Amino acid sequence: RYNFDPEIFFYILLPPIIFFAGYDLKKKHFFRNIGSILMFAFVGTTISAFAVAAIMWLYCQTGMEAGLKEEFIFFECLLFGALISATDPVTVLAIFAELNVDVDLYALIFGESVMNDAVAIVLFESVLSYAPYKNATFSAVGFLSCVGQFCLTFFGSFFIGTVVGLITSMITKLTRLCDFPVMETSLFTLMSYSSFLLSEAAGFTGIVGILFCAITQAHYTSRNLSLDSKKRVFELFETLNFLAENFVFSYIGLFLFTYDGHVWRPGFIVCSFLAIGVARIINVFPLSGILNLGLRQKIPCKFQLMMWWAGLRGAIAFALAAEYSEGEPRRIILTTTLVIVLATVLVNGSATTTVLELLRIRVGIAEDAETDHIINQLAKKEIGDEDLHRLQEQTGLGELGWRFLKADYSYLVPLFTIEGSSTGRVSMVRGCWTMADVRETSRQTRESRR
Repeated sequence: RYNFDPEIFFYILLPPIIFFAGYDLKKKHFFRNIGSILMFAFVGTTISAFAVAAIMWLYCQTGMEAGLKEEFIFFECLLFGALISATDPVTVLAIFAELNVDVDLYALIFGESVMNDAVAIVLFESVLSYAPYKNATFSAVGFLSCVGQFCLTFFGSFFIGTVVGLITSMITKLTRLCDFPVMETSLFTLMSYSSFLLSEAAGFTGIVGILFCAITQAHYTSRNLSLDSKKRVFELFETLNFLAENFVFSYIGLFLFTYDGHVWRPGFIVCSFLAIGVARIINVFPLSGILNLGLRQKIPCKFQLMMWWAGLRGAIAFALAAEYSEGEPRRIILTTTLVIVLATVLVNGSATTTVLELLRIRVGIAEDAETDHIINQLAKKEIGDEDLHRLQEQTGLGELGWRFLKADYSYLVPLFTIEGSSTGRVSMVRGCWTMADVRETSRQTRESRR
């Protein structure tokens, strides 16, 4: 009987899902809430992982189910906490998009889920690096090694993904690939996937690499693409994302009934639901309170409740559990993860509309076209002081975010795109042809003189 190979998921199915999430990002709302998103993704995911690990370890130590006290050391519980902290609210976000829910709520949940997947994978791999010290009570060397591994993996992958995206933007700016849409689309696709492969080859994680490559491609490279290529690229990755997500969730449902290595521990499963609910509370509400101390636009209580409800588990958690399923404790984790994924998708996802109504969260909100127009004018340097002040008020950016936005549109956008550039599109290919013509003319002149 054939079982799911996690390598297929991580190298074939996951890259288009993560790439499309970054490429389809609503940049305006994402970066307006970037501080909150990073807080929830980094600090919140870490809190959630350790909270789940602590609750599950305490449950195992009670001895309520035979064998768990001996089988589940804290290391195994921390692995479970790391993988189950990866949220995947795809069902909730689909409903949000259909109903045009408040854009800031959408940005918070979507942004957290995108960054959270990357952080959870890196955190899981960092915990695995602690394996040589797992039988010790506590190892300072092992802990520092985990922290160092986390930082190196995340920022190394971030650097590779961003650089590949910027290289692609320069290639599309300095060549006439826009005259060849098929070649342009092919280059864009191959360069995007290469960010994943390069990150993996460097010993980092391809998920973070391809995520930030996608964000960079959307912000810079897409401005250089021809209209035909823009449409092709978006539809290509939208289709790949749709097929990959549907395959994964279909397989999860099939896997639950066909996998013959399940180890069912009802008490462990029930306690896991309790643990992820409590961990989500510890994650969302205290961090929202801290963020509200410094935010101009506060995160209201009803948004916090919706964020707690939207903490579905999905493909990332399943793939991590399936990749490391040797031994009875890991098979218990795999079975529990499958149940949690299916239950949260079916229950939380199907009840999203009802929860929105109960919380009285606004729907049917139109996009702010005026802000988009002002930002486009900023890119073209055709904006006055009055518009600048209004843009800062509308975006709700802090001083640091505002300075980055101005620097981006004043220097980076003109450098890496054809927009806002005084020289327009410079053609390296045409330049090479011109030099060849000059050399040929010079050769013919010399021959005629002879």
